[in-house]
Amino acid sequence: MVTIYQQLSLEVLKPLMHAGNRIQLGPEAVQKIEKGKKYLDDKLENSDDLFYGINTGFGALCNIRISKSELNTLQHNLIRSHACGMGEEVPAEIVRLMLVLKVQSLAFGHSGIALDTVQRLVDFYNADILPVVYQQGSLGASGDLAPLAHLSLPLIGEGEVIYRGKKLATAVLFESLGWKSLQLQAKEGLALLNGTQFMSAYGVHALLKAADLLDKADFIAAASLDAFGGCLDPFHPAIHAVRPHPGQIKVADNVSEHLAGSALQASPKQAIQDPYSFRCIPQVHGATRDVWDFVALVFEREMNSVSDNPNIFPELDLIISGGNFHGQPLAMALDQLAIAMSEIGSISERRIFQLISGTRGLPPFLTANSGLNSGFMIPQYTAASIASQNKQLAVPASIDSITSSNGQEDHVSMGANAATKLFRLMDNVQRILAIEWMNACQALDFRAEKSSKKIEAAKENYRQLVLHLDGDRYLHEDMLKSEAFIAEWKL
Repeated sequence: MVTIYQQLSLEVLKPLMHAGNRIQLGPEAVQKIEKGKKYLDDKLENSDDLFYGINTGFGALCNIRISKSELNTLQHNLIRSHACGMGEEVPAEIVRLMLVLKVQSLAFGHSGIALDTVQRLVDFYNADILPVVYQQGSLGASGDLAPLAHLSLPLIGEGEVIYRGKKLATAVLFESLGWKSLQLQAKEGLALLNGTQFMSAYGVHALLKAADLLDKADFIAAASLDAFGGCLDPFHPAIHAVRPHPGQIKVADNVSEHLAGSALQASPKQAIQDPYSFRCIPQVHGATRDVWDFVALVFEREMNSVSDNPNIFPELDLIISGGNFHGQPLAMALDQLAIAMSEIGSISERRIFQLISGTRGLPPFLTANSGLNSGFMIPQYTAASIASQNKQLAVPASIDSITSSNGQEDHVSMGANAATKLFRLMDNVQRILAIEWMNACQALDFRAEKSSKKIEAAKENYRQLVLHLDGDRYLHEDMLKSEAFIAEWKL
């Protein structure tokens, strides 16, 4: 059971992506939510001032006063009108993160939302009732408006949800569970829709997957280095001590550890120097690790922030309209992670190319009878195609902006696009690493000496799924099995 609010971290959120976990509002969160709601109610009752989105229209309609009798209708209309998502549905793991992160942001008490509304989001998470949310529609500036509108529709008994593996209308589910729809009050719809929880959830997911893939990339690169007949000298601590980037030092240590005790490393080397894709593993993989550290810092800060608008400060007797919903910090961080992870796929593809090149005592295309057999020629094509697509996906989204809301929202972050294309890129990196691992294992099979115990043990487990390639066969299935192995592999 995770209590909100506490200081959230990637480690705390990691298990919450999956079904079967629970969250709860802690006493401090309950107190702050109720205090903020009471302050807002008193302010609206005793003041005729205009407060954006509370008793005014939204966006370019911010100067239109809404009568007190219509404030509740205003919030329902907001959610309905903004639920304009398109494209693929957001995966269940990310919807769960969206729910948790939205509860966390509301729990600080600066949103003026009712406790019952926040508790219903908690109930959704605990019952694994997942609103159907779509990937397209957010500009990443006034918050993730369209995705969060779809996340919020079920609160008022509308939209669709996934429950026990089935998609159904919220109203149908509520009837079967005996639940009632909520009647939103002033400010609540705006508090639900303004926020960065779509971008944040995708970013958390990407960071957790990247951390796993970076560890596996170091291991796979070590296996490829040994299979290629490469040298461990470029991983010596002395080299990295005089250029002490933390990621570089970490990768060099990892590769050296993975190859400890390798008989292949003890054998004579055919070349004085290796190609950069082997020799510069610490510098390239390490640079990505350093970017990961920065992006993780940005997202851990964001997951413990208030990102809606306006913000309510009972202690200061202030309701302030600002721009905490703007996704620029996240957009730029997501773009940096995309560039960094694209490089992991890029250098991995180059190692694949070297392994099949017919040098260092390895047969061309890693097949014993090349010519009759194409061997591993075409998996490299596939890796090259995927690596090229990653370069396209790594083009920054945050450098773009399109004016919306009749000029009121004249600069947007496009952080949601950065998030969804990073999601695709991460899957691509995993596929490239799977192809490299498939090639590394095949190449190791041609060596008379053994690699380290760690690498040989991993290869033995892999060979339970994918056999050595003696002659040409249908490799697509081997590649899918390799990808599954990489995804499920526990180093």
